[in-house]
Amino acid sequence: MLLRFLRLALLASLVAVATVARAQSPSVTLDRATAAWEKVRTARASFEQTITNALTGSSASARGEFQQQRPGRLAIRFDEPNGDRIVADGKTVWIYLPSSAPGQVVKRPAQDGAAMPIDITNQFLEDPHGKYDVSAAGTSTVGGRPATGLVLVPKKAANAPFSRATIWVDDADALIRQFEIVEPSGITRRVRITSLELNVPVDRDAFAFKLPPGVKVIER
Repeated sequence: MLLRFLRLALLASLVAVATVARAQSPSVTLDRATAAWEKVRTARASFEQTITNALTGSSASARGEFQQQRPGRLAIRFDEPNGDRIVADGKTVWIYLPSSAPGQVVKRPAQDGAAMPIDITNQFLEDPHGKYDVSAAGTSTVGGRPATGLVLVPKKAANAPFSRATIWVDDADALIRQFEIVEPSGITRRVRITSLELNVPVDRDAFAFKLPPGVKVIER
């Protein structure tokens, strides 16, 4: 009886948290997400990605893992397509995608964050009220967890890497569990975080890109 009571009490508590979170305004939900991410220094995660091209009617799926050390270091390793990598070492971003661009790696300054966001989550949470018009996008469940959706539309479209973004904020811990961005080209990119560990040890070697033999470096 005691165990059953504790289970019911825990369930009621989770429901109460979700209910309070979903009753909040989009602005408050965004502020909760910003405050939660400010506490993060390192992250390890796995993800699933779907890219859709409305012009061609084509789509492509990918999955992989990433490690992050804030600020400035990010290592994305794709399991599908196998071998694709994106590495930011604090000064330079290396984009190596042999599945679509064999024999080359793109090298660009880390300061060019608009073209390749080094902090995947923070691109939505850095001065969000100054950068975006925010509205509600309803509620959903992401990975079995209740989440609240927010639509972000850049106030200055010319300087933004996307024309519209929808983020899904976990009702319990206020972390972004899924986002979908519409790029200026019309391509839609959806990323869902399937596992997430915060403030844990990361592999320092993961943030050092080793140039594969015979690969041409293209600087942009």
